[in-house]
Amino acid sequence: MLGFLLRLLPFWVREPLFIVVGAVFGVRLVYLALRDDTWVPAGIGVVFLVFTAVRVHTVVGALRARRDRGPEASADGTATAAPVQVPAQTQTHAPAAQRPTPSAREKEPNAWAQAVAAVAVFAALGAAVWLGPRLQPSENDGTPQPASCPSGEGEELPGAYAKNPEAVTGDELCKALNMPDLAQLLGTPAEAATVASGTSNTAPLTDGKVAQPEAEVQFDTYTVNVSATYNELSIAQYVNLMKYGAETDVRTLVVLGRPAVLASDHTMKIEIDLGSGGSGGPVEQGPLARTLSVAFDAQDRGGYFDITVWSRTGALPDDRALLGIAEKILPAIPERTV
Repeated sequence: MLGFLLRLLPFWVREPLFIVVGAVFGVRLVYLALRDDTWVPAGIGVVFLVFTAVRVHTVVGALRARRDRGPEASADGTATAAPVQVPAQTQTHAPAAQRPTPSAREKEPNAWAQAVAAVAVFAALGAAVWLGPRLQPSENDGTPQPASCPSGEGEELPGAYAKNPEAVTGDELCKALNMPDLAQLLGTPAEAATVASGTSNTAPLTDGKVAQPEAEVQFDTYTVNVSATYNELSIAQYVNLMKYGAETDVRTLVVLGRPAVLASDHTMKIEIDLGSGGSGGPVEQGPLARTLSVAFDAQDRGGYFDITVWSRTGALPDDRALLGIAEKILPAIPERTV
């Protein structure tokens, strides 16, 4: 089918296309053969180059014939026969009939213009095929896409959120935490988020009266969790309570003009057996986690954000990573006034 369509093209369009295609493929195959030290592509490339040489010889011959025969040559290089003029016979009984004036010869298209136009069209098509995938983003190129936060539309919030109108939701925390440069701040810029989630929970041991939304973003190396606790506990009081807890490496500081504290503690490891006849293993001590707690406001009137980072291996990023995350996401969390 393709050969039939090519034969329908004019001579000065078809032949330049054959020359360009044959030259490009022939040179490419020979180059690959020399680079990979294989002879099969070299043989195919030589066939293309010979085919191209034959076409070039044909075009050169047609151009010479066209130049030698002048304007009487047709578009395919063949000459047209000159019209034979028959002398008019003398009419004895009637005047000679007036012969129609022959119409002017239509101007033939320029062969060089056709060849250049054909090569230009082929080059444009080749450039479009070559540059198309590079100019358009591909969704199926095998590159994993970062996880996105689920939509919180239609989520029924606990009653604590009605009593605390300033409380944000887990969906809002997730959107603030799942920022494009989060992996960069963690020191693992090549990683993409594998899981992103947000929940609108309440604080434990408060009978559902204290709103405590949280969000979590997981990477291959680290997991980052951010939560907001809407109670009356200040950072100063929280630091005093740490003296009776298991927190280690406690350090107070100021973040964005607000009181803050850094502390380390172990996570909990819980195994759940989904098979029949078992309920899972006991609660064990998990890997170490580093938490930065920041007050809601500079006056430290109660309530705070917790930003926690941990990994399965127990490795932790530098504290500067936690500070950078806090300085990025806290301004992005919506503020509501009561």
